[in-house]
Amino acid sequence: MKASRIFGLLVLFTAACGAAVPQELVSARTAYERASHGPAAQLNPAGLHSAKQTLDVAEHSFSEEGDSQETKDLAYTAERRAQTAEVRASDLQSVKLKEQTMAQMHSSQASQVQLTSAELGRAKAQLQNQAQELQTERERRDEAEKRAASAGAALAGLATVKQEPRGMVITLSGGVLFASNKSDLLPAAHRKLDEVANALTKQSPESKIVVEGHADSMGAAAYNQELSQRRAESVRQYLVSRGLSGDRVVAEGFGVTRPIADNASPEGRANNRRVEIVVQPSITNP
Repeated sequence: MKASRIFGLLVLFTAACGAAVPQELVSARTAYERASHGPAAQLNPAGLHSAKQTLDVAEHSFSEEGDSQETKDLAYTAERRAQTAEVRASDLQSVKLKEQTMAQMHSSQASQVQLTSAELGRAKAQLQNQAQELQTERERRDEAEKRAASAGAALAGLATVKQEPRGMVITLSGGVLFASNKSDLLPAAHRKLDEVANALTKQSPESKIVVEGHADSMGAAAYNQELSQRRAESVRQYLVSRGLSGDRVVAEGFGVTRPIADNASPEGRANNRRVEIVVQPSITNP
């Protein structure tokens, strides 16, 4: 009730001020509101708290800076954390339910001493199947973690790899991939992307991959936006040609909107001319 009231006050405050709320912030509020009224409130309070903290920072950024890129980025991160908190709570709820079912069946088996041999056999088989399901689930999670670690290790020597709330981020220099003002991949880029594609095939097949193109501030913003989109699409097409499923990989160009360094220096501009491959965390239940 308290979270709902705060959410309502925030909406009224925004409407009163006449500020245009970015869609990312609206989505983040909705995701947190839903998560705070679901299983996450009891089963994953730490994850829900992390989402709330990030949402508060996004709200503060909006109140101070309005519809800025920083506000959008913070809101996007808050939404993802709320979704992750929901998924984690759902996983815990599923495991808890299975464990309760097994405990009840054990208790029932102990009390029903008059069961026939055939009935005992059926109950035992059912318990074994459930135990196997739990073991398979644990093994699946362990294997997914091993694949992610293996992929990160394989990429360490090829590119900058970071773990962020949005997933594993692989950063490749635009100068290594493309000639100046071009979107066709250089021959040397093929070899590097072959290694990247090989590492990504070891990831969970449910994970979505976003290829992001970024540019420096030199030249017209519209041109940089279009160039960054074409470059992202070139990398996407190459990864798909090397075995990644096309429905897993999307390309997005961000132009000059998300710099990671100061565009005032040549070194900073070189860092901003980049392609980032984001392997998003899977949010599907096993």
